[in-house]
Amino acid sequence: MAVLKERERKAKTADIRAEIEKEKAKITIGNRRRKIFSVFAKHGLTYLFKDTLSWKLAGKQKRSQQEDEHLRQIGARMRTAFEELGPTFIKLGQVLVTRQDLLPAPITQELEKLLDKVPPIGYDYIQCIVEEELPEGVDRFAWIDETPLGSASLGQVYKAGLNDGTTVALKVVRPTVEKLFQTDITVIKKITALMQKRLSPELAAALDLGALVRDYYSSAMDELDMVEESRKMNEMAKYRNTTSHVDYPCVYDATKNVLMMEHIDGWLIKDYPVDFLTFEERMNIMIDLIHLYIQQMMDGHYHADAHGSNIMIDKHRKKAIVIDWGMTGRMDSVMAHVLMRVIMHIQSNQTEDVAEVFMELMSPTIYTDPTNLKDELRSNALHYVNTAQGSDRYNYGRLVMESTGIGIRNYCKVPNALALWAKGFSATEGAARWICPEISYGQVVEAYEVPILKSILGKRFNYRTNASFVAESSKLASTLPRRANRVLENLADNNVHMNTQLQPDPVMRNTLNQMANRLALAFVTFALIIASSIVMSSVPEGTFLGLSMEAIANIGLGTSIVMVVFMFVRFIRTRKHRSLL
Repeated sequence: MAVLKERERKAKTADIRAEIEKEKAKITIGNRRRKIFSVFAKHGLTYLFKDTLSWKLAGKQKRSQQEDEHLRQIGARMRTAFEELGPTFIKLGQVLVTRQDLLPAPITQELEKLLDKVPPIGYDYIQCIVEEELPEGVDRFAWIDETPLGSASLGQVYKAGLNDGTTVALKVVRPTVEKLFQTDITVIKKITALMQKRLSPELAAALDLGALVRDYYSSAMDELDMVEESRKMNEMAKYRNTTSHVDYPCVYDATKNVLMMEHIDGWLIKDYPVDFLTFEERMNIMIDLIHLYIQQMMDGHYHADAHGSNIMIDKHRKKAIVIDWGMTGRMDSVMAHVLMRVIMHIQSNQTEDVAEVFMELMSPTIYTDPTNLKDELRSNALHYVNTAQGSDRYNYGRLVMESTGIGIRNYCKVPNALALWAKGFSATEGAARWICPEISYGQVVEAYEVPILKSILGKRFNYRTNASFVAESSKLASTLPRRANRVLENLADNNVHMNTQLQPDPVMRNTLNQMANRLALAFVTFALIIASSIVMSSVPEGTFLGLSMEAIANIGLGTSIVMVVFMFVRFIRTRKHRSLL
């Protein structure tokens, strides 16, 4: 009997696998391209690729109520279209929410409403994946609740019990989502290439939309890899000795598409009973949560999605448990130190230093006015001095986001990781305020300044960090006499040469090419007019090359008019592009 059931289960798994492969076969670049453009057209969004008004409104700092409403409608249509197009675009929308430095507030506010909860797929499909991924298949479990605890665009989570009695949370990636991501990204890259061409030369010098898509794709692939997520969770073990009130679920097993972790019996932060925790317990959780996030950042990690829906309160241990580690990233320790220095300068009302520190993160282009950039950064920082840090309006995440926007408006290249870091910091602030609104977020950060300084100094003054400096200094000292002797010999022999080669900026080179092309077109137009006049004057009667005098004149004049109109249109479009920001 058991053998018969096993055969039936294997046959059913094979049938489900065949259906999955058929669904994957339907996901092609051509099909998805048609689907994407048809959905965009249905929701009235295709004009965004050529609508100059929308691009202008996106770059404005101050807009009228009518302009804001126009952008809000665009955001609402984008949200609906993204939800219809599925996981890739839902995640893309969530990333775009973090880019408030690029998109206006009315659009990002609408994208924040994106629903990542979708109808669950049948349990048979989940069982098929578990059978293929785990050596024992579903036999490893004593039971699995077929009703999922949660169903998102990327995967579903189930409550299950192991044969030894342990209750676990079983996270399974949807079977076709990876193929869908890879196919959609190919189409999105082509779309962003078109949008990149719509940018003004100044903005194109500072903003690389292709790089944004590559970063998004890389982080999305990490979210689809349960082995990578389990590795990130296991890295948190080193913080267990420093945080008594914040923890993460234990990982029991992980494969590419299946993650088996500790089941947390409790509530999400926004749902737990108010009287379940005392004030002291809530305060301790808040302090540990903030200090953990800062310490992670100083170590080169950040959690970009540590909001209330990803943090639970354990009923039994009365701890905050961060349950989702998909949207995380790494950052350079120098960048982390810069951001911590910004916070310390803000608390000391040193806005001049805040502006200079921010400028260390921004790479100016040929279009950047450093004086104006520094003045705007300093003026923005003044709003955050002596304010109730942790509020919705004035928090450190928002400060970084607004400063990033100032950098882009001044045509600076800004690291993409700043946006995700700011989102993570704001999310952590929001969760901390929800747990313990009686305590100021800024005061908790201030209390951690000594460990921050120790971390900065410890990484700045240690052998590993300065090994390169020591090696280069020793090389310079040992080779200096030989190099100096060679220079003196060349001077004595009057054998000194200097090679200079000018390398124009790519944007400047492109601008010069456009100018040369238009100048050549103008000469051709002028030559046609002159040639038509000469032909008309030299052939007073009769025909030339089979054409009458009137036909020659009309052809020359018509061609010249077309060229003049074309040059005029290009001139107007160039002026519009340059006024986008």
